[in-house]
Amino acid sequence: MKSKSHTGNGYAADNGGGGGGSNSSPSPPLSPPRHSGVLHLRKRLRRTKSLSAGILSRRSLRYFFLLPVVYISGLLMCVGPFPFTFSSLIGHAPLPGSRYRSHEVFHKLWHDIDSDNSSFIELSSVWKYKRKLREKKPCPNLTSLHHEHFVSPGLNGFLIVEANGGLNQQRSAICNAVAVAGLLNAILVIPHFEFHNVWKDPSEFGDIYDEDHFISTLDGYVKVVKELPEAIMERHNYNMSNITTIKVPAWAPVSYYTGAIYPILQKEGVLRIAPFANRLAMSVPPHIQFLRCLTNYKALRFSSSISALAENLVYRMIEKSSRTDGKYIAVHLRFEEDMVAFSCCEYDGGKAEKLEMDSAREKGWRGKFKRKDRIIVPDLYRVNGKCPLTPLEVGMMLRGMGFNNNTSIYLASGKIYNAEKYLTPLIKMFPNLYTKESLATPDELAPFMDYSSQLAALDYTVCLSSEVFVTTQGGNFPHFLMGHRRFLYDGHAKTIIPDKRKLVVLFENISISWNALKDQMDDMLAESDRKGIMVPRVRKINRKTSVYTYPLPECRCLQQSLVNITVDHNVGIPDNYSRRKA
Repeated sequence: MKSKSHTGNGYAADNGGGGGGSNSSPSPPLSPPRHSGVLHLRKRLRRTKSLSAGILSRRSLRYFFLLPVVYISGLLMCVGPFPFTFSSLIGHAPLPGSRYRSHEVFHKLWHDIDSDNSSFIELSSVWKYKRKLREKKPCPNLTSLHHEHFVSPGLNGFLIVEANGGLNQQRSAICNAVAVAGLLNAILVIPHFEFHNVWKDPSEFGDIYDEDHFISTLDGYVKVVKELPEAIMERHNYNMSNITTIKVPAWAPVSYYTGAIYPILQKEGVLRIAPFANRLAMSVPPHIQFLRCLTNYKALRFSSSISALAENLVYRMIEKSSRTDGKYIAVHLRFEEDMVAFSCCEYDGGKAEKLEMDSAREKGWRGKFKRKDRIIVPDLYRVNGKCPLTPLEVGMMLRGMGFNNNTSIYLASGKIYNAEKYLTPLIKMFPNLYTKESLATPDELAPFMDYSSQLAALDYTVCLSSEVFVTTQGGNFPHFLMGHRRFLYDGHAKTIIPDKRKLVVLFENISISWNALKDQMDDMLAESDRKGIMVPRVRKINRKTSVYTYPLPECRCLQQSLVNITVDHNVGIPDNYSRRKA
């Protein structure tokens, strides 16, 4: 029997992103905007006598630069897509930063890098900026909050949601589901996780999170049950697909839920929303935003099996970091084969690399990159900072910032593409490099090996406890982690966010000196420090400026109520966290 489906104001394609994983329906990067290097071409084109004065105007010239792309697009409609360089298209010298030459720069500077351990930065003194919060009105007593907004939770029926994506996209869906249940005064059924062929992880909610803790923490705010009552299941022939299913537009405002969804819930007594990634706007009433905070930072605690191993991994990293007072750097490195293939970027592997990447793209995305309307421009992706950083580039950046070879590094990553080639230079620069595979025994890791989200949960916890976190490619994982760190560390993300547009130019410059590179890296570290305490003035409807990335000031009241942080109140915070903070 087919499910009934209500579309309300229409259906918008799911556009969530993954962290422990990628987007639920990955798409290759769009052709990046014009790089500043193209501006040089404008001067040459203005001297072209065949162009009329109208075409030479600033606005018309923009369209002139699109003509080659339009021409190629038309060509592709006939002959299909193929990768090309923008410089070859317009007959000009390569744009600065468009070629991968980082390995050449590394070999040239290696002697200086290796011998430069005299002036290094202490991990305890990396972060200098302090966040000063403006005076806010006093936080309401949680008991009064109950009485004002959550008197009799769950009176209007049952809400079922299906969360898709990787670990942190699912996390976003769970927090939003609790918020929607509170908004509709519905009983939330523990969210179901969709299986996706990208992550290939059949984990359910209880495999990743502590269900009982989740239910008890939300008790009094939102009623949560593990399954629908027998009477309701019997009424729908024990078939979830028979339950009324609603397709909610992406970033739906509160008015949509109260106007379109609420009447259906009252009439049916139970409804199902699928899919449910990014189905609630960022702007919601304060008491509903509080539910997001409560869910993300208190109710969602990893399962006992994940928490036990994660705590051991953190403890072992602290032991391995005795030379730096137990402090370490965690790097979220996205240089797995599927990530490199998905980026459509080119490195130094030549024809062999191209064949491998073509094969990986076809295997993972089945012709998506061969569509006739697909234009692949690797050099522009690099110029615009869209290419994943290699382990070598991460190593040079960190050494340039002043972290010496005694620094312990935890690498949060899947299987590195061509690891023997690309990982070796990083180990050469930082011998004290560890992963969950090197810190845990094979027997300890065995129960998690076929579950990507559970493995990501281990990485998440170790990264959360690090003194310095380094993000290299974006996605839900770093955005949620930076938000969690801001929540824990007085509003500071304590995160290095590389300026990849700047890095590609520096790492292409064969003549650059080590001192000159260090000066640039010092500036980049200082900028990460400054941005770590910033809060966007305008919250856009995306993950980069969401309450999950910037939890303050919205989650300030919850933060104040959890001054004494323990493992019982926070996902993945091990018992030794309080000792490390002290």
